[in-house]
Amino acid sequence: MAKITIMGSGTWGTAIANMLANTGHEVTLYSRFEKECNLLKSELKHPNLPGCVLSDKIVFTTEKENAIKSAEMVVIACPSPYVRETVQGIKDLLNINQIIITVAKGIEDTTLFTMSEVIHDVLGQEYKVVALSGPTHAEEVSIGLPTLIVSSCEDEEVAKLVQHVFYNDTLRVYTNTDIKGVELCGALKNIIALAAGMSDGLGYGDNAKAAIVTRGLNEITRLGKAMGCNSKTFYGLTGIGDIVVTAASKHSRNHNFGYLIGQGYSAEESFAKVGMVVEGVNALKAAKKLEAKYKVELPIIDIVYEVLVNGKDVKTAIVSLFSRAKKSEI
Repeated sequence: MAKITIMGSGTWGTAIANMLANTGHEVTLYSRFEKECNLLKSELKHPNLPGCVLSDKIVFTTEKENAIKSAEMVVIACPSPYVRETVQGIKDLLNINQIIITVAKGIEDTTLFTMSEVIHDVLGQEYKVVALSGPTHAEEVSIGLPTLIVSSCEDEEVAKLVQHVFYNDTLRVYTNTDIKGVELCGALKNIIALAAGMSDGLGYGDNAKAAIVTRGLNEITRLGKAMGCNSKTFYGLTGIGDIVVTAASKHSRNHNFGYLIGQGYSAEESFAKVGMVVEGVNALKAAKKLEAKYKVELPIIDIVYEVLVNGKDVKTAIVSLFSRAKKSEI
């Protein structure tokens, strides 16, 4: 049994807390907001996790100090733009014997750091940091539906410690030492899911979506290779597994946001309808900078950027993907 503190009471943080509590671990779920914390504690329900009854063994709190200092593992479960701020806010409470786990999927726009690199930048290289990633919708994990995930760290023994704690009857955990590749997949697959959603919103069907998903994975792999990642990562759970579920599932915020754009809604209207963080939008500027830095071609990501950042007409943008110059697939 491990003592684990989850920093962030959004859907994913809450789902992880519930799963871990239901498998016998001592879990504390931290929220910045007292009203939200009290509501979770009193009702044992999260408004965005339908059908999930939260374990009464979870300790809900707005107090950081005791929650952090007593934990063996600290999970950073806030949206990616807030990871640096969150870690800076608990830096003085942490110690190097704790394992820091990031479940946020993004690339920091200003530094082009992955989330584990952001954490190391704040805390120092001596801290043990693991990225936990894969095809894991919170709505399913929270109610115990079968799920596979990857525990990634350059130090495989540290990855195995997290694997041991998170492994249970409904969550099968693999390890991978290619943490940069794992995190790159997690961030950029959200942009491909936006494109797939746009295609669906325009009514283009499953053939077009399959093409976007397949070629999108090719783009992420191309960039990953240029960045020195292991190409096998991109054809595993955190690559093809996560891109498939994010581009197709009814639970996917990124697909749903893209779908609304394809239907003709503005970005502002789409954000309002989704009502939660859309990480693919957050990742767009960093993706464009990585494309320029490593001199690779990312046409699907370019198109999504043109639509959501530069205001290009979505139908014109998607059609332009299919009218690019002829080339070999390989």
